[in-house]
Amino acid sequence: MQTQTSTTERWQFITAVLLPVVLALVATAAAVIGFVFWSTNNIDQRAIERQTTMVTQVLQSKRDALLKDQGGVAIWDEAVLHADRTFDREWVHANMGLWMHSFFGHDRSVLLDAQNRPLYLMEEGKAAPTSRFQNIASGVMPLVQQLRTLIAAGQLDDFLVGRTEAPPTVCDFALVNGQPAIVGISPIVSNTRTLAHVPGSESLMVSVRFLGADTVSEMMEQYLIDDAAFVRTPSADPDRISYPVINQAGRFVAFFEWTGDRPGRLMLGHTVPVLVAVILAGAVLFLLLLRKLRSSSAALQEGRRLAEHEAAHDKLTGLPNRTNFDAHLARILREQKAPGTSIALLMLDLDRFKQVNDTLGHQAGDDLIRSVGERIRLVVGTDVMVARLGGDEFAILAVTHNRPFDAMAVSDRIIETIGRPFDLGHFKAHVGVSIGIVEDNAAAAEPRELVRKADIALYEAKASGRNRAMVYEEHMNELLQLQHTIEGELRAALNRNDQLSVAFQPLVDQKSRKVIGAEALARWYHPKYGQISPGRFIPVAENTGLIEYLGEFVLRRACELGASAPGRTIAVNISPTQLRNPYFSNQVFDILHQTGMRPVDLELEITESILLDDENISGQNLRTFRAAGIQIALDDFGTGYSSLSYLKRYPVDRIKIDRSFVSQLAEGHVSVAITQAIVTLAHAMDIEVTAEGVESEKQATILGKLGCNTLQGFLFSGAVLPAKITTIFADPANAPERRRRLRTHAA
Repeated sequence: MQTQTSTTERWQFITAVLLPVVLALVATAAAVIGFVFWSTNNIDQRAIERQTTMVTQVLQSKRDALLKDQGGVAIWDEAVLHADRTFDREWVHANMGLWMHSFFGHDRSVLLDAQNRPLYLMEEGKAAPTSRFQNIASGVMPLVQQLRTLIAAGQLDDFLVGRTEAPPTVCDFALVNGQPAIVGISPIVSNTRTLAHVPGSESLMVSVRFLGADTVSEMMEQYLIDDAAFVRTPSADPDRISYPVINQAGRFVAFFEWTGDRPGRLMLGHTVPVLVAVILAGAVLFLLLLRKLRSSSAALQEGRRLAEHEAAHDKLTGLPNRTNFDAHLARILREQKAPGTSIALLMLDLDRFKQVNDTLGHQAGDDLIRSVGERIRLVVGTDVMVARLGGDEFAILAVTHNRPFDAMAVSDRIIETIGRPFDLGHFKAHVGVSIGIVEDNAAAAEPRELVRKADIALYEAKASGRNRAMVYEEHMNELLQLQHTIEGELRAALNRNDQLSVAFQPLVDQKSRKVIGAEALARWYHPKYGQISPGRFIPVAENTGLIEYLGEFVLRRACELGASAPGRTIAVNISPTQLRNPYFSNQVFDILHQTGMRPVDLELEITESILLDDENISGQNLRTFRAAGIQIALDDFGTGYSSLSYLKRYPVDRIKIDRSFVSQLAEGHVSVAITQAIVTLAHAMDIEVTAEGVESEKQATILGKLGCNTLQGFLFSGAVLPAKITTIFADPANAPERRRRLRTHAA
């Protein structure tokens, strides 16, 4: 009876107490397990949706970027002149094909004439036979016909007459030679709308960027996508996510496939042991599970935030990158419509940064860039956006409301701050910064135009001597166009014999005041523009590769004079580009032989930047010249690095003190001490000294006391025609009294 009661009570206890608890635990466990599986699956699904959305946006941005990159070259007056009206293959390759490959990563560039025949083809940065256009024609020509249809409908005419802001273009995904690719096509038209256009005669520029390994690697690195690839057939692996790439016509091009990021599955693998513990331990461990879920969700959010931050910021400096800057600028100009809102954009580019990279190494360059970013931030504060656009380029964006932003004062502080030495390990580096400034009303400004104007101002700052700030003015745009005009006119002048000439400025012996030689100086008189300053056309020649032709012209005229005046020193400036040419020494000796000038009468003037050049060709050319008896002079000494180590590496025969020191010579002035130090240093190394820019007898007297060997400047004579310098040489008062000094030729 007692056993029966005991059994009944046990069942009653089980029925009344344990069974509800067990059922509650089972229901709770089932609910928890169901919730966990639902939650993880939902998290995975949302993660996949986010990744898919990101892939869509990335592919769209790459398509937009290709068209934008192409527009900067195709929609250009120079392209119309050199690629459409007159086909210049070398120009097209350098300024279109090679440019699009080197700077924007385009794999193919094609120039089609009005009949869609290929005039030029670039493959992987090299000019290729146009017959190979057939390999990509099937994927390109439908888009070409689409653009031709838009042009025929008058959309190009709308742009040329100003009814639209941009010409018609076509950019889409396509299969090119069996590979998925982005294809962009633009007409080659005038960006200024000033060049006449015949409807139907326009050439087209075709750009192809394959969606291959490089694109995949870039997406994997920048957007944290794992094991990605473009494929024609999607994988059956459930862990792989396939995104169909479809063109605007709705046709399939390829699948972009990657291993999906499934944070929920990862979380579940960590959570199962915890769930078992929850079931065994009860409600207490159940709370721990919820806590674990919350912490996992927070970790996911933090990971996403970190990824978004890295995608929008420069890894080296931590500053916003170009993508972030462009988006911020567009958003500011879109949202800031209130009256009184003004915007100031400063574009910064470091001066002499390449020398730091070349001489101290890329690690030192990275440290320098990081320090520059910190100094700029300290100057402008935290309320102003500072971005690193890439390389040694920075941008500052300031938005103010009803109060001025003194951009020039800020620029001056930045220039002063960047001008201080940078400690890079065991070395000190000195760089400068050039700044272009544009200020505008935020409500009326347009992002692309704002950046263009700031870049033009930056260009003018560099052209005006670097290490300074320039505010954009409308005439700067005209000056930039003038640069292009000068280039074309200079090319024409080099093929003529009635515009370019060489003048000669006398070199005067300091002791006897006799003319002992002359420096050859290029002159250009244009029948339309008149006398063009060397300060305007020499930099253009340097930047466009014309300096070698111009330099040969000046050298030949100088040697013709030198052949008629033996015993006189004829000085000729040479550029770094000439000295880096392995055939330059042969050219010099050929001209000497053809003109009959003695090598010992020739003096080649180089700048200090050449001494920084580690190329073996430059050093070998200098050694070859000195071994032949040609003298080497270091021009503008004191304005650059002026390092003894460079003078030891490349011995020179003469130092020319820059006119900036000579112009300040006066009793007690610091320039006297500096000049004295230079002269003492030079004479200690058996180097003669010439002072440039001597304009007063007082300066000449001081230079004589300091020990300068030769004087040059308007006190004695400006640059004169060859006939005049010949007359000066023939004057008995300038008869040579001394022989050229002997020196040991450096090996």
